[in-house]
Amino acid sequence: MLRVYLLDDHEVVRFGIREMLEREGDIEVVGESGSAVEATHRIPALRPDVAVLDGRLPDGSGIDVCRDIRSVDPSIRALILTSYEDDEALFASIMAGAAGYVLKQIRGTDLVDAVRRVAAGQSLLDPAVTARVLERIRKGPEQPDELRNLTEQERRILLLVAEGLTNREIAERMFLAEKTVKNYVSSLLAKLGLERRTQAAVLASKLLGKH
Repeated sequence: MLRVYLLDDHEVVRFGIREMLEREGDIEVVGESGSAVEATHRIPALRPDVAVLDGRLPDGSGIDVCRDIRSVDPSIRALILTSYEDDEALFASIMAGAAGYVLKQIRGTDLVDAVRRVAAGQSLLDPAVTARVLERIRKGPEQPDELRNLTEQERRILLLVAEGLTNREIAERMFLAEKTVKNYVSSLLAKLGLERRTQAAVLASKLLGKH
């Protein structure tokens, strides 16, 4: 039997996917939840072959869950299922070790096929996209001296701060928990020797204006 775990905050969606998968006869849904925190604890214990993870959840994201569970057990394959086509989320999914990234508009038979392919060790990520991500990691964009101490994630958050987004809006954009974004903002302010996010926004705008 192919063992699957479902993470989605909508019970109706979980019910539909479970029914569709278990109709196959050789697929068993061994667990499900609507919470990222709960899934992070339960998935490694249940050791499914594939974890189907919702991209956005009230208490986090499937991408964070993917990263956490694969750090514990890399044999668990993860398929990110999302309503949003987003380059940053796709980048984050690849970085988190997801084997696939599919939109919820996918046909049922195609989702079953995606689960089977991921379980078999195949990747559903476009090789061209993966290559771009690897190149981005390898080369890294040239950064002004002031930004060199920031991590890639802190730089991305700084750009969104410069756009005037709140922590909550940044969290939604980057598939992170709001508390996580707050910690990142505190960290980047400390590294830049600043006290307020408005100062960071001004600095980012000035540096970006130069480059």
